[in-house]
Amino acid sequence: MKMPVITIRNLSHRLEKAGVGFTLRVPRLEILSGETTAFVGESGSGKSTLLDLLGLITKPDSAEEFSVATPDNEKIDILHANEIVLACLRRKYFGYMLQTGALLPFLNVYENIALPRKINRLQEDGYISELLETLNIAGQKFKKPSYLSGGQRQRVALARALSHRPTTILADEPTGAVDKVTATEIRDLLLDCARMCNAVVLIVTHDEGLIQNRTDRLFCFDVAKNATNETEAILREDTWAAHMAG
Repeated sequence: MKMPVITIRNLSHRLEKAGVGFTLRVPRLEILSGETTAFVGESGSGKSTLLDLLGLITKPDSAEEFSVATPDNEKIDILHANEIVLACLRRKYFGYMLQTGALLPFLNVYENIALPRKINRLQEDGYISELLETLNIAGQKFKKPSYLSGGQRQRVALARALSHRPTTILADEPTGAVDKVTATEIRDLLLDCARMCNAVVLIVTHDEGLIQNRTDRLFCFDVAKNATNETEAILREDTWAAHMAG
Protein backbone atom coordinates (compact mmCIF):
# COMPACT_ATOMS: atom_id res chain seq x y z
CA MET A 1 0.00 0.00 0.00
CA LYS A 2 1.34 3.41 -0.98
CA MET A 3 1.63 5.88 1.87
CA PRO A 4 1.88 9.71 1.78
CA VAL A 5 5.49 10.89 1.96
CA ILE A 6 4.91 14.62 1.41
CA THR A 7 1.57 16.34 2.01
CA ILE A 8 0.84 19.98 1.20
CA ARG A 9 -2.42 21.93 1.42
CA ASN A 10 -2.91 25.57 0.45
CA LEU A 11 0.73 26.58 0.47
CA SER A 12 1.83 30.07 -0.53
CA HIS A 13 5.33 31.44 -0.94
CA ARG A 14 6.35 34.86 -2.24
CA LEU A 15 9.72 35.95 -3.62
CA GLU A 16 10.91 39.35 -4.72
CA LYS A 17 13.80 40.02 -7.07
CA ALA A 18 14.81 43.49 -8.22
CA GLY A 19 11.50 44.82 -6.94
CA VAL A 20 9.45 42.32 -8.93
CA GLY A 21 7.19 40.00 -6.94
CA PHE A 22 6.47 36.33 -7.65
CA THR A 23 4.09 34.09 -5.69
CA LEU A 24 3.85 30.31 -5.91
CA ARG A 25 0.63 28.68 -4.72
CA VAL A 26 0.12 24.95 -4.17
CA PRO A 27 -3.56 24.17 -3.47
CA ARG A 28 -2.93 20.48 -2.83
CA LEU A 29 -0.04 18.08 -3.34
CA GLU A 30 0.28 14.57 -1.96
CA ILE A 31 3.33 12.55 -2.94
CA LEU A 32 2.98 8.81 -2.33
CA SER A 33 5.73 6.28 -1.65
CA GLY A 34 7.31 4.79 -4.75
CA GLU A 35 5.78 7.36 -7.12
CA THR A 36 7.58 9.25 -9.85
CA THR A 37 6.29 12.78 -10.40
CA ALA A 38 7.21 15.37 -13.02
CA PHE A 39 6.86 19.12 -12.53
CA VAL A 40 6.93 20.73 -15.96
CA GLY A 41 7.17 24.42 -16.74
CA GLU A 42 9.04 27.13 -18.57
CA SER A 43 11.78 29.25 -17.02
CA GLY A 44 10.33 31.51 -14.34
CA SER A 45 7.26 29.38 -13.72
CA GLY A 46 8.26 28.45 -10.18
CA LYS A 47 9.92 25.06 -10.71
CA SER A 48 13.08 25.84 -8.72
CA THR A 49 11.07 27.54 -5.98
CA LEU A 50 8.90 24.46 -5.64
CA LEU A 51 11.92 22.15 -5.53
CA ASP A 52 13.50 24.24 -2.76
CA LEU A 53 10.26 23.89 -0.79
CA LEU A 54 9.92 20.15 -1.40
CA GLY A 55 13.60 19.65 -0.55
CA LEU A 56 13.09 21.48 2.78
CA ILE A 57 15.65 24.11 1.81
CA THR A 58 13.07 26.89 2.03
CA LYS A 59 10.08 27.22 4.35
CA PRO A 60 6.86 28.59 2.84
CA ASP A 61 5.30 31.84 3.97
CA SER A 62 2.10 29.98 4.84
CA ALA A 63 0.31 26.65 4.46
CA GLU A 64 -2.61 24.84 6.01
CA GLU A 65 -0.46 21.72 6.01
CA PHE A 66 3.08 20.84 5.01
CA SER A 67 4.23 17.51 6.40
CA VAL A 68 6.84 14.86 5.63
CA ALA A 69 6.53 11.23 6.73
CA THR A 70 9.64 9.27 7.70
CA PRO A 71 10.05 5.54 6.88
CA ASP A 72 8.82 4.65 10.38
CA ASN A 73 5.63 6.67 9.70
CA GLU A 74 6.50 9.60 11.93
CA LYS A 75 4.76 12.67 10.52
CA ILE A 76 6.89 15.83 10.74
CA ASP A 77 5.21 19.24 10.66
CA ILE A 78 7.58 21.20 8.43
CA LEU A 79 6.06 24.58 9.23
CA HIS A 80 7.02 24.29 12.90
CA ALA A 81 10.20 22.22 12.57
CA ASN A 82 13.46 23.94 13.49
CA GLU A 83 16.55 23.96 11.28
CA ILE A 84 18.15 21.06 13.16
CA VAL A 85 15.16 18.83 12.37
CA LEU A 86 15.04 20.00 8.75
CA ALA A 87 18.76 19.37 8.28
CA CYS A 88 18.37 15.88 9.70
CA LEU A 89 15.51 15.12 7.32
CA ARG A 90 17.46 16.43 4.32
CA ARG A 91 20.55 14.46 5.26
CA LYS A 92 18.87 11.12 5.92
CA TYR A 93 15.89 10.93 3.58
CA PHE A 94 16.60 13.14 0.56
CA GLY A 95 18.93 12.65 -2.39
CA TYR A 96 19.69 15.50 -4.80
CA MET A 97 20.60 15.38 -8.49
CA LEU A 98 21.34 18.70 -10.17
CA GLN A 99 21.70 19.71 -13.81
CA THR A 100 25.46 20.19 -13.62
CA GLY A 101 26.07 17.23 -11.34
CA ALA A 102 27.52 19.58 -8.71
CA LEU A 103 30.33 17.13 -7.98
CA LEU A 104 33.13 18.25 -5.68
CA PRO A 105 36.18 18.74 -7.93
CA PHE A 106 38.74 17.77 -5.27
CA LEU A 107 37.13 14.36 -4.65
CA ASN A 108 37.29 11.37 -6.99
CA VAL A 109 34.23 9.51 -8.23
CA TYR A 110 34.10 7.06 -5.34
CA GLU A 111 34.58 9.79 -2.75
CA ASN A 112 31.84 11.94 -4.28
CA ILE A 113 29.40 9.04 -4.25
CA ALA A 114 30.33 8.06 -0.70
CA LEU A 115 29.87 11.57 0.70
CA PRO A 116 26.21 11.21 1.78
CA ARG A 117 27.05 7.92 3.48
CA LYS A 118 29.96 9.54 5.28
CA ILE A 119 27.78 12.44 6.45
CA ASN A 120 25.20 9.94 7.73
CA ARG A 121 27.94 7.78 9.30
CA LEU A 122 26.87 4.69 7.39
CA GLN A 123 29.21 1.72 7.22
CA GLU A 124 30.43 0.39 3.88
CA ASP A 125 28.12 -2.44 2.81
CA GLY A 126 29.01 -2.89 -0.85
CA TYR A 127 26.18 -0.70 -2.10
CA ILE A 128 28.48 1.87 -3.69
CA SER A 129 30.25 -0.85 -5.67
CA GLU A 130 26.85 -2.10 -6.78
CA LEU A 131 25.89 1.39 -7.96
CA LEU A 132 29.17 1.81 -9.81
CA GLU A 133 28.50 -1.40 -11.74
CA THR A 134 24.82 -0.68 -12.37
CA LEU A 135 25.59 2.79 -13.73
CA ASN A 136 28.61 1.58 -15.73
CA ILE A 137 31.11 3.90 -14.04
CA ALA A 138 33.21 1.37 -12.12
CA GLY A 139 36.12 2.10 -14.44
CA GLN A 140 36.00 5.79 -13.48
CA LYS A 141 36.13 5.09 -9.75
CA PHE A 142 39.36 6.94 -9.00
CA LYS A 143 39.01 9.77 -11.53
CA LYS A 144 38.31 13.37 -10.61
CA PRO A 145 35.18 14.98 -12.13
CA SER A 146 37.22 17.08 -14.56
CA TYR A 147 38.24 13.88 -16.38
CA LEU A 148 34.66 12.72 -16.93
CA SER A 149 32.25 13.34 -19.78
CA GLY A 150 28.96 15.11 -19.13
CA GLY A 151 27.08 11.83 -19.14
CA GLN A 152 29.55 10.22 -16.74
CA ARG A 153 29.25 13.16 -14.35
CA GLN A 154 25.47 12.77 -14.29
CA ARG A 155 25.80 9.04 -13.62
CA VAL A 156 28.06 9.86 -10.68
CA ALA A 157 25.56 12.47 -9.49
CA LEU A 158 22.80 9.85 -9.64
CA ALA A 159 24.91 7.33 -7.73
CA ARG A 160 25.61 9.95 -5.06
CA ALA A 161 21.90 10.76 -4.78
CA LEU A 162 21.15 7.06 -4.23
CA SER A 163 24.12 6.04 -2.09
CA HIS A 164 22.52 6.52 1.34
CA ARG A 165 19.23 4.92 0.24
CA PRO A 166 17.01 8.01 0.53
CA THR A 167 13.23 7.81 0.42
CA THR A 168 12.98 10.81 -1.93
CA ILE A 169 15.14 11.87 -4.89
CA LEU A 170 14.88 15.43 -6.16
CA ALA A 171 16.15 15.89 -9.71
CA ASP A 172 16.51 19.47 -10.98
CA GLU A 173 16.80 19.44 -14.79
CA PRO A 174 18.92 16.24 -14.50
CA THR A 175 19.44 15.95 -18.26
CA GLY A 176 19.74 19.64 -19.12
CA ALA A 177 23.51 19.63 -19.65
CA VAL A 178 23.87 16.56 -21.91
CA ASP A 179 22.95 15.59 -25.47
CA LYS A 180 19.64 13.93 -26.32
CA VAL A 181 20.95 10.35 -26.47
CA THR A 182 22.73 10.70 -23.14
CA ALA A 183 19.68 12.44 -21.66
CA THR A 184 17.52 9.43 -22.52
CA GLU A 185 20.05 7.09 -20.89
CA ILE A 186 20.20 9.21 -17.72
CA ARG A 187 16.40 9.41 -17.57
CA ASP A 188 16.05 5.64 -17.79
CA LEU A 189 18.75 5.03 -15.20
CA LEU A 190 17.21 7.53 -12.79
CA LEU A 191 13.72 6.05 -13.02
CA ASP A 192 14.85 2.42 -13.04
CA CYS A 193 17.22 2.79 -10.08
CA ALA A 194 14.63 4.68 -8.07
CA ARG A 195 11.99 2.03 -8.70
CA MET A 196 14.40 -0.71 -7.62
CA CYS A 197 14.80 0.94 -4.22
CA ASN A 198 11.16 2.14 -4.05
CA ALA A 199 12.21 5.78 -3.76
CA VAL A 200 10.00 8.74 -4.61
CA VAL A 201 11.32 10.70 -7.61
CA LEU A 202 10.47 14.37 -8.08
CA ILE A 203 11.70 15.63 -11.46
CA VAL A 204 11.69 19.30 -12.34
CA THR A 205 12.18 19.93 -16.05
CA HIS A 206 11.25 22.09 -19.03
CA ASP A 207 11.91 19.16 -21.40
CA GLU A 208 8.50 17.54 -21.21
CA GLY A 209 9.11 15.43 -24.31
CA LEU A 210 11.92 13.56 -22.58
CA ILE A 211 9.77 12.33 -19.72
CA GLN A 212 6.42 12.14 -21.49
CA ASN A 213 4.44 9.14 -20.19
CA ARG A 214 7.43 8.01 -18.10
CA THR A 215 6.22 9.29 -14.73
CA ASP A 216 3.24 8.26 -12.62
CA ARG A 217 2.02 11.82 -12.25
CA LEU A 218 2.39 15.20 -13.91
CA PHE A 219 2.04 18.71 -12.52
CA CYS A 220 2.11 21.99 -14.44
CA PHE A 221 2.18 25.66 -13.49
CA ASP A 222 -0.57 28.10 -14.44
CA VAL A 223 1.22 31.45 -14.60
CA ALA A 224 -0.54 34.82 -14.77
CA LYS A 225 -0.46 38.37 -13.44
CA ASN A 226 -2.50 38.97 -10.30
CA ALA A 227 -4.47 42.07 -9.24
CA THR A 228 -1.29 43.89 -8.18
CA ASN A 229 0.43 43.07 -11.50
CA GLU A 230 2.77 40.58 -9.85
CA THR A 231 3.40 37.14 -11.32
CA GLU A 232 1.52 34.29 -9.68
CA ALA A 233 1.98 30.60 -10.44
CA ILE A 234 -0.50 27.96 -9.31
CA LEU A 235 0.52 24.30 -9.30
CA ARG A 236 -2.01 22.10 -11.08
CA GLU A 237 -2.14 18.34 -11.61
CA ASP A 238 -2.53 17.23 -15.22
CA THR A 239 -2.36 14.03 -17.26
CA TRP A 240 0.13 13.35 -20.01
CA ALA A 241 -2.66 12.73 -22.54
CA ALA A 242 -4.41 16.01 -21.80
CA HIS A 243 -1.18 17.97 -21.54
CA MET A 244 0.28 16.81 -24.85
CA ALA A 245 -3.07 17.35 -26.57
CA GLY A 246 -2.68 21.01 -25.78
